[in-house]
Amino acid sequence: MRVAAEGLRLLGAVTLGAVTALAELVFLLLALPLLGNPNVTAAARRLARLEARRLRLDPDALQDGRPVPYLAARVPVGVLGGLVITLLVYGARAYVLLLTAWARGERFDGMAPSLPLVTYLVVGGTVLLFLALSGLVGVHALERRLAVRMLAPDPTQALERRIAELAESRAGIVAAVDSERRRIERDLHDGLQQRLVALSMLVGRARRGRPELLEQAHQEAQQALAELREVAWRVYPSGLDALGLGEALAGVAERSSVPVKVACDLRRRPPRAVETAAYFVVCEAVTNAAKHAGATLITVEVHEEDAAVLVRVRDDGAGGAQAAGGGLSGLARRVAALDGGFEVSSPTGGPTTITAVLPCG
Repeated sequence: MRVAAEGLRLLGAVTLGAVTALAELVFLLLALPLLGNPNVTAAARRLARLEARRLRLDPDALQDGRPVPYLAARVPVGVLGGLVITLLVYGARAYVLLLTAWARGERFDGMAPSLPLVTYLVVGGTVLLFLALSGLVGVHALERRLAVRMLAPDPTQALERRIAELAESRAGIVAAVDSERRRIERDLHDGLQQRLVALSMLVGRARRGRPELLEQAHQEAQQALAELREVAWRVYPSGLDALGLGEALAGVAERSSVPVKVACDLRRRPPRAVETAAYFVVCEAVTNAAKHAGATLITVEVHEEDAAVLVRVRDDGAGGAQAAGGGLSGLARRVAALDGGFEVSSPTGGPTTITAVLPCG
């Protein structure tokens, strides 16, 4: 089923490419006297971005190329794709008419069905179908290669951009780690430490003749243990190593004060860095929804998509989450360090959706 769907998608892309090639030919003919005009270049760039989306390429990664020469170069390729589609449609139509005529007991083009003729048509039709489908795949691959070759930035510029991205992500992850360290220190100082001091005072008062305080001391000790466990999990979720991401997220759902539905569908275990980032995205999003959004239900989805792990957390809270906030911006930096994507959609009134795409390759 997946192969058939992919084949239909490819057929649709090549067919659409044949149509857009003709439209771009008209555009080039009309724009020929105005070549060099910035508006023409901008329009050509927009068309090139549409072509990149049709070919399932990243338009943002192909924005520094030569859009006008690219459109001129892809016109004959698009026309070639149209010819292949025409051949495929013509052959399919001929076979349908042939089978329909013979099913009605009629001759087709003067030919009656016989074993040698049927064998000849089946073998010949299979070979032609194979050639047409190979041409379809070849045209699509040629279009993608042409787009990458002519629209991608210069290798030197790409290297410089990559160095800048790595420097930015390195600074981001250092800031995120520092922010997380400060938050853990604050939790230990303002929460756990104060609770242990209160526990010590309760035990002291109980030893001085007030045994009724032992029950309260026991509750304080349990609460301190729970907070200590929470801080330890925030430093690193040790359950990830032994249990995997699905079980670790189930633990997040169990500890949440708001009902959380988790759907984790991964065919294989992702790299540890991806698992850890996915865990912290879910953990932070669930914590925010429970503390600040007033949500009554949180849904967590984790699945594979195009050699990446997609994490999506939705809640039915009040919305208004700011992507530039401390926690979410830290998550964005952590995801960016893995060359991933991070989006926050949280209109006022809700709902809030946080999406992280974590490449595995």
